[in-house]
Amino acid sequence: MQSVEYLERVSKRIKRDIIQLCSANTGHPGGALGAAELFAELYFSRLRHSPENPDWEDRDRFILSNGHICLALYSSLARSGYFDLEELATFRKINSRLQGHPSREDLPGVETASGPLGQGLSIANGMAMAQKLRKSDVKVYCLVGDGEIQEGQIWEAMMTSAHHKLDNLALIINWNNIQIDGLVKDVMNIEPIDEKFKAFGWNVISINGHNLEEIKDAFDQFENNVGSPTVIIAKTILGKGISYMEHKAVWHGKAPSEEEALQALNEIGECGYADDLVLK
Repeated sequence: MQSVEYLERVSKRIKRDIIQLCSANTGHPGGALGAAELFAELYFSRLRHSPENPDWEDRDRFILSNGHICLALYSSLARSGYFDLEELATFRKINSRLQGHPSREDLPGVETASGPLGQGLSIANGMAMAQKLRKSDVKVYCLVGDGEIQEGQIWEAMMTSAHHKLDNLALIINWNNIQIDGLVKDVMNIEPIDEKFKAFGWNVISINGHNLEEIKDAFDQFENNVGSPTVIIAKTILGKGISYMEHKAVWHGKAPSEEEALQALNEIGECGYADDLVLK
């Protein structure tokens, strides 16, 4: 396991990548920035995975259900060695492997294509059940957005997870209370989400999704839990660390201008690495 100090630098690195890639006038920066600490812990400390052998049978699985925040995923994959850093600069360009939603067919390290919201937990259930049949200790992690919980398929999948006692499955909710049309509670209220998951038979953990010590502790609790699936409700801030983005729904899918990008990079600060992307 990596230290909190190291992962703080990694999360800054991911945030800087997100802003630099969005400066090409495309992408969904807000949710990706808000999930940077979660990705740092998963890819650089928690997941058992092998960039050299991405189809390794005994790897842990990570499902990004809300695929539009793929900037954080692409940064994590490149920075952990799945493909060359230079390829990040091709984000959303014609014939690039790095499109606006990830595709397993195109990119090593991606477990499933994602785009239609609400499907990730069902896919994660299938993977977790398969590992149970194998009598494997492989863990399955699935990240969803809070607005995504409005999808009916999620609730069916929640029942399935609990019914089959999938204690090798962790659902992580990126809870920033914002979706593309405004506040989640105004579009379709889903609270109290913790009590609803408890009623469905889940092990429920609520954390500050930017506090790496709390993130680490939550995943430790998941790994030690027996007999039920775990949901980690990670309270996050959309656009975390960028003053003009935080808590503003417009940044769900709006790219910053060149001037705004420079301001964002200054606010994020240096991360201790000299390998900023060179974009053309």
